[in-house]
Amino acid sequence: MEYFVYGRDRAGADDIKVRLVEEHWAFMDGYAEELIARGPTLTGHDEDAASTGSLHIVDLPDAEAVKTFVHNDPYYVAGAFESVEIYRFTNNSGRTMWEFTDAVEGFERFLVIALGESIPAPPASKHLIVYGELRALDDEARLGWAATVEAPNERAAAALLPADNPELHPWTFGGRR
Repeated sequence: MEYFVYGRDRAGADDIKVRLVEEHWAFMDGYAEELIARGPTLTGHDEDAASTGSLHIVDLPDAEAVKTFVHNDPYYVAGAFESVEIYRFTNNSGRTMWEFTDAVEGFERFLVIALGESIPAPPASKHLIVYGELRALDDEARLGWAATVEAPNERAAAALLPADNPELHPWTFGGRR
């Protein structure tokens, strides 16, 4: 089963994340085959951008396995997150972020979350990285959708998959650099 995990940083999380980045990456290395997408959300796309959260879309056997994944992440253990949202995820794009090959130089990447929205058909756009439906962990209720996208700016990212009140976050591919 696929899961969408988004940890929202608490105040002061940047120091924790800088200190623990190697431990976090080593932990994620253990899930390399299960990860569909990963990466930090940021205050912007410039070099001085600070982390605002951490996205992981992961394929694990069940809800207990995803809770173990969350609770053993060194960032979580150290208290970097104010909150962590966990949803079932249906990968409508059918690929991982590593299979995204249409990057456009100068475009930025975003995480778009639309809770309470019906899921639109995925657009025929080469700028859609990973896209899918969000569902409740326990009862399969449809809760909305989420996507990682590439666009020239925030406005274009929001227009790619229209929603009444989308949550947009600057985002980048995660992992070792």
